[in-house]
Amino acid sequence: MRFIPLLIALCTLGATPPSAASAPVQAEAVFAGGCFWCTESDFDKMPGVLSTTSGYTGGHVPNPTYEQVSAGDTGHLEAVRVVYDPARISYETLASRFMRTIDPLDAGGSFCDRGYGYRSAFFVSDASQRKIAEAINAAAAATLKQPVATLILPASTFYPAESYHQDYYKKNPVRYRFYRYNCGRDARLKSLWGGK
Repeated sequence: MRFIPLLIALCTLGATPPSAASAPVQAEAVFAGGCFWCTESDFDKMPGVLSTTSGYTGGHVPNPTYEQVSAGDTGHLEAVRVVYDPARISYETLASRFMRTIDPLDAGGSFCDRGYGYRSAFFVSDASQRKIAEAINAAAAATLKQPVATLILPASTFYPAESYHQDYYKKNPVRYRFYRYNCGRDARLKSLWGGK
């Protein structure tokens, strides 16, 4: 029994403890672009994005359900939390791409989904993100020659949506494509932004 601590000591001799430098660096961003199924799908295609989670943020009711948010009583927006590798993709690139996946002129919802819970918004966590979001909104207003309605709000508690909403476009590809087409999302994006 005396040899076990010695054996452990010998085995760990020369082993270096994990350092903060070896841990992968990750950052988070939260965007509301109407239907979170579509927003999640759009971000998942970007190199450097590590994960996406559909959920609710910006409201005053803890742990809201889809039904509560859809009813419009909680103050939440459907949103997506994007975890990304900042060494591979920047917040500015994510935010610029986000703008091209929404209708920033619509203050009443997004595409066929109407109401506050479907508004488009940047949820910013610091002054740097706010500055980038403001610049992107200003550039979109100049490009589209109309006022932009996309909100810039402080980041707040993010509540993941129910499991059946996560990766909906992968789990239900036919229903997802039917919804996206019937909602007119891609047709409206093409009319706003062209083929870009």
